[in-house]
Amino acid sequence: MLNAKYSPFNIALAISIIFLIIFYVLGLSGLINSSDTSLIGEASRWCERVSAGAFREPVNTLSNLGFMVVGLYIFWVISHEETSPDNKFIGLTSISILYASAAWWLGPGSMLMHGTNTEWGGWADNLSMIMYIIFPWLYNVSLMGRWSSAKLIKTYFSIVIIYSVARWFTSWDLGIGFNLFGTSIGLWVISEFLYKFWSPINRFLSGFVGFLVLFLFGTTIGDILANPESFWWVFLFWLPGLLADKKPTGIRTYKWYFLGMLAYMSAFAIWLTGTPDNANCNPDSILQAHGIWHLLSAVATYFFFIHLRSEKSIN
Repeated sequence: MLNAKYSPFNIALAISIIFLIIFYVLGLSGLINSSDTSLIGEASRWCERVSAGAFREPVNTLSNLGFMVVGLYIFWVISHEETSPDNKFIGLTSISILYASAAWWLGPGSMLMHGTNTEWGGWADNLSMIMYIIFPWLYNVSLMGRWSSAKLIKTYFSIVIIYSVARWFTSWDLGIGFNLFGTSIGLWVISEFLYKFWSPINRFLSGFVGFLVLFLFGTTIGDILANPESFWWVFLFWLPGLLADKKPTGIRTYKWYFLGMLAYMSAFAIWLTGTPDNANCNPDSILQAHGIWHLLSAVATYFFFIHLRSEKSIN
């Protein structure tokens, strides 16, 4: 066990406090907020009225503390237990630390967007989402592909670096109509299907699970066939099956996965209402739909952590 003074939890807690202090001071001084003050007093694109204070969208900014709290709690849990030879999410491992960091970073990333209303803040927000969502499906594929932890981490950061640079110079769809965040949700569900029902034939059939995920988010087969140029990336739904060439050696308790999905889908449904053109939008309310989206999504990251920790070896 690491010296408590230098445990990942204490380090993460210190970084959190330092970040919040610096973020507040810089925001209050106006050094990091958008120089475009024309929207102050108007409803933002996420409904909340834009403020001239430290944070352009106070509720939508501070609700991201939920991610930081969940991330810190995960750090606390893994810092106070021994590692397990059967599960990389128990104890301090490179994998558990990476997941905790990705869950935590969702908070500061989103804060930078809602707090500053800048393009670079939007980049940080989008990048934090990508850094979280690509991890679970890469982890699942790594288990079924018998990757080492080092290979998984190298692959993860290669994607993050390439995406971050491309996103900085283009837009959320990388200029090619490709939404990595949305696609990764499908890849995660597909990889979970494979983990539960792995077989040679299901490696092929798993790709079709991605179309079910699209349907749940409002996209039908008809939409895809009518706009093939907008959905050219659906061939990636067969990527997990291609990489997952070996049967997993463990089993999981899926109740936590479905609770996480329920929390996320509920958050997504609420997210859809968090716009100025929605009848329920009240720019001056302390109860903002987008803020609820943040809090429920943070809860989902915790449920998914428990899900991944439930893995037990069957060999």
